[in-house]
Amino acid sequence: MSTLDRYDVIVVGAGHAGCEAAAAAANLGSRVLLITMNMGVIGQMSCNPAMGGVAKGQIVREVDALGGYSGIVSDKSMVQFRMLNRSKGPAMWSPRTQNDRGLFAETWRRLLEGTHQVHFWQDMVTGILVENGSVIGVRTGLGMTIPCGAVVLTSGTFMNGVMHIGERQLGGGRAGEKASHGITEQLVELGFEAGRMKTGTPPRVDGRSIDYTKLEEQLGDEDPRTFSFLPETKPPPKQLSCWITYTSPEVHDILRSGFDRSPMFSGRIQGVGPRYCPSIEDKIDRFADRDRHQIFVEPEGWNTVETYINGFSTSLPEEVQIKALRAMPGFAQARIFRPGYAVEYDYFPPTQLKHTLETKLVSRLYFAGQINGTTGYEEAACQGIMAGINAHLALKDKDPFILKRDEAYIGVLIDDLITKGTEEPYRMFTSRAEFRILLRQDNADLRLTPRSHALGLASRERMLRVELKEAQASELTALLRQQGVSPEVANPVIVPRGTSPIRQQVKLHDLVLRPQLDLSTVAALSPSIGEALSSMGDLQEEVAEQVEINAKYEGYLAKEREQAERLSRLDEVILDKDLDFLKLTSLSMEGRTKLHQIRPTTLGQASRISGVSPADLSVLLVYLGR
Repeated sequence: MSTLDRYDVIVVGAGHAGCEAAAAAANLGSRVLLITMNMGVIGQMSCNPAMGGVAKGQIVREVDALGGYSGIVSDKSMVQFRMLNRSKGPAMWSPRTQNDRGLFAETWRRLLEGTHQVHFWQDMVTGILVENGSVIGVRTGLGMTIPCGAVVLTSGTFMNGVMHIGERQLGGGRAGEKASHGITEQLVELGFEAGRMKTGTPPRVDGRSIDYTKLEEQLGDEDPRTFSFLPETKPPPKQLSCWITYTSPEVHDILRSGFDRSPMFSGRIQGVGPRYCPSIEDKIDRFADRDRHQIFVEPEGWNTVETYINGFSTSLPEEVQIKALRAMPGFAQARIFRPGYAVEYDYFPPTQLKHTLETKLVSRLYFAGQINGTTGYEEAACQGIMAGINAHLALKDKDPFILKRDEAYIGVLIDDLITKGTEEPYRMFTSRAEFRILLRQDNADLRLTPRSHALGLASRERMLRVELKEAQASELTALLRQQGVSPEVANPVIVPRGTSPIRQQVKLHDLVLRPQLDLSTVAALSPSIGEALSSMGDLQEEVAEQVEINAKYEGYLAKEREQAERLSRLDEVILDKDLDFLKLTSLSMEGRTKLHQIRPTTLGQASRISGVSPADLSVLLVYLGR
C-alpha cells in the first residue's frame, strides 16, 4: 500500500460538518487532510438552499462567534434574508437566509483553499486504522494508508446509503453520487452500535414552467442583516422573492394513488425519518384531517431557473410526483429537473460519544453531523467545529473545549445527543433550550467569542469588536440610567404610542422598560443619547438592540442566570469514570441500566438521562458522601 505524509487531523467528508471541522483544526494550527469522494461538491447544500431558521439561526451565529465559516459563507451567497419570529420575544428571533446553492459551495471551497493548513485528497475512506484502542490513520479505496493523530468522521448520508424512488432502489448518498462502504462494518466489529435513518428531498422544478401569478409572494426583510458578526459581509443590494402555494384534496388523492408503490409504506425503508420535516406522503397520512399543506417555492440562486419545492419531499414514483405537482396552483405546466427521493443511511447512536464528540471506544476518533443522528446543515456545522477544535486540543494534550447548556445552543445539542441519544433525526428547536432567554442570536458573540479567542481560534479582530460592543453598550446603559426627562418633553412623544403619561421627571431607562416604547423612541427625547448612538459607527444597531433587550428583560435574565448557576452545581459533581453503577443496588433497575450504558461524567449529566429518577440522584449523592 502507498502511504501519504502524516497529518495531525484527517477529516472524512466535506459536507457542513467536515468543512467546519477542517477549518477549525487548521486555524488552530493542526495540519489537516480533508478527504472527500468528490472535490466538486465540497460544502454542497444537499437539500434546501437555505441556512438558519428557528433555533438553527442561533446555531449559525454561534458557529460564527466561535470563528467558524458558516455564517460568512451564508452571507456571501445570500439571495434573501428574513428574521423569523419578530412578533415574539427576542429569545425566539431567528435569522434565516435563502442562498445561491452554487455560490455557497464555491465560497466554502475558496475559504478552505485559502486556509494554509488544509490539504485535500479525493478518495473514499474504507477503514479507520486503530492500534491499542487509538486512531493511527485511515485506509482508502485507492489502496492508500494515511497516518494521522486524530480522525473526524463526517459521513453524512453516504455510509451504505440507498436512495428510494418508488419501487426502485439506487446505491448512493445523494443524487449522482455513490455510497461509501466499509466503515460501518469495521466499527461494528470494534464494538460500536449502528442503526439506520432516512431523510428525503423534493423534486426540483424548472422555474420557467411555474405561473407565479397564482402564488403568494414572500419578500425578504426591508432591512436585511447578516449572520456574521464581522463587518466584512454585507446584505445583498437586492433580494429574490420566495413564493407560497398549497396542496389540496385533489393533490392528496393523487399522492395516495401511489401509496402502494411507496417505499415508506411498503416496508422497503427501514430507517426512521425526521418527525419535524416529514415527506408529503407522511403528512397526508398522519394529518388526514387537513385538506391542505403549505408549500414554499424557493429559488436556487441568482443565475438559475432551478427551483426547490420546500415541503414536498417524497419518494413516490416519478409519474405520481409530476401529476401531484401539476395539480397545485401555479404548477399546471410544471417541468421537473429531477424527482424527489428518500435516502437511507447508517448512523451511530450518539450516546457512544463524550461531550467532546470523541468516541468512548476508540480514542482520537470523533463523529460529527448526520452520523450522530442529527438532521440539518446547522446542526452538522456546529458539531463539526466542536469536533475539529477538540481533535486539535487532544493532540496538544490540552483541556477539552465543552460548551454547557446555559452557554450555547451548541451545548444543548451535544448534551442532548450524548445524554439522551436519539432514535429519529434530531433537529434543534428553541424549546429544547431551557435557558433560551440567555442564548439569543444577538448575543452569541458576547457569549462565545471570548472563549474561542482564548483557544486561539476566534481572531483578535473579532475579540476587539466584542470588547467595543460591550463597552458601548455599558456606556449607553449608564447614560439612560443617569438622564431624566420631564413630562412636558416626554408625554407628547410617548402617549400617542399607547403608554401612560408620566407625572414627574423619570429616568430614560425606566421608559425603555415600557413594552409600548423602543429605544429609538426614547433616544429621540435626549440629544445626548442620539449623539451617543450616532458615534457608534457600524455597531450602532447591534448595541442598541443589546441595550434594549437587556433593559426590558432584566428580571427574566437574572432569574435564568440564577437557575443556570443552581443547576451547574450538579455539573461540578464529578462521577468516577470507573464507577460500577450495576453494583449500586439501591438504584432503580432502569437507572442502573441507563447509567451503565451512558456512563455520565457528572451528576448533572446523570440527572438529564431519561429513566434516571430523582431518587436515583439521591442515591448517587449519598454514595458520593454529599
